[in-house]
Amino acid sequence: MTNTYQIYLISDSTGETLDRIFLAIKAQFKNINYKIFTYSFTRTENQIAKILSKAEKNENSIILYSIVDNGLAKYLANNSNEKKIPCFGILGELILNFSKLLNQKASHIPSGQYILNEEYYEKIAAIQFTMNHDDGNSLKDINKSDIVLLGVSRTSKTPTSIYLANKGYKTANIPLVNKKSIPDILQKNPEACCVIGLSTEAERLVDIRKNRMNTLKENQNKDYVNFEKIKMEVEDAKNTFKKYKWPMIDVTRKSVEETAASIIKIYEIFLNKSNDK
Repeated sequence: MTNTYQIYLISDSTGETLDRIFLAIKAQFKNINYKIFTYSFTRTENQIAKILSKAEKNENSIILYSIVDNGLAKYLANNSNEKKIPCFGILGELILNFSKLLNQKASHIPSGQYILNEEYYEKIAAIQFTMNHDDGNSLKDINKSDIVLLGVSRTSKTPTSIYLANKGYKTANIPLVNKKSIPDILQKNPEACCVIGLSTEAERLVDIRKNRMNTLKENQNKDYVNFEKIKMEVEDAKNTFKKYKWPMIDVTRKSVEETAASIIKIYEIFLNKSNDK
C-alpha cells in the first residue's frame, strides 16, 4: 500500500505564496498520495507547537513554511528538527541573500505584500474595469483597456481576463459573433490598444460547448455545438485576427496561467513599439 504524505503548509500571512509553490512542486511528482493541512496567519510559538504536536503523530509528515519573523522561523525549524520532521522554509535564505545584495535590512513584517499602497489600489481598479468590460460590455471606452481579448465563445476569455486583472492589467474581452462584434474604434485603429485573439481547435471547442450546454441543461441551440459551424467560426476568427494584424494565441492545451504569461509578453512588446513611435 502506498504511503500517504501529510503536507503542512504553515504561513504567517494568507498562505497564497505557499499554495502556489506547492502546486509547482507536486506537479513534478506523479502517483504520490498526500493530504494537505494549511495553516495561515501563524504568528505565535503556541500555534506552531500545536501544529507540530499533530505533525509528529505521522512519520510521513513534511512541513513547508513561509514565515518572515526570524525568531519564529527558527523556533519552527529547531523544533521540527528535534521531532525529526522534514521542514523547509521558502523565504528565509532568499530574504537574507537579497538583504546582502541590496545592502538593506528586511522589514520582516508579515503580509508586507498586502500593504494598501498605490499599487494595490491600481490592482483593484483593474479588477473593477475588467468586470465592467466582460463579455463585450461597455465598449465605448474600450481604448482605455491595457489589453483586449477577442475570441469565439468558450475560448477562456473571461477567466484569462480576471487572472490578468489580478495582476493589475485592465482587460476587456469581446466575443466574436460576427463582423459587427468588433468596436468601430478598433476597426478604424487596430493599434488603439493591445488586442490579442484567442483561438482553439474546433474538436476541443465542441466538447467544451457540449459540457457547457449539459451543465445548463440546454439542448435547443444545435448550431452552438455543430462541428462544421464551429470550424467555420474558428476560421473566421483567425481571418479576422490576420486582417487586423492582431497576434493570436492557441489556448487548446494551455492553462489560464500559461495563456496569461504569453499575453503579458505580447503586451510588453506592444508597449515597447508604442514608446518607440
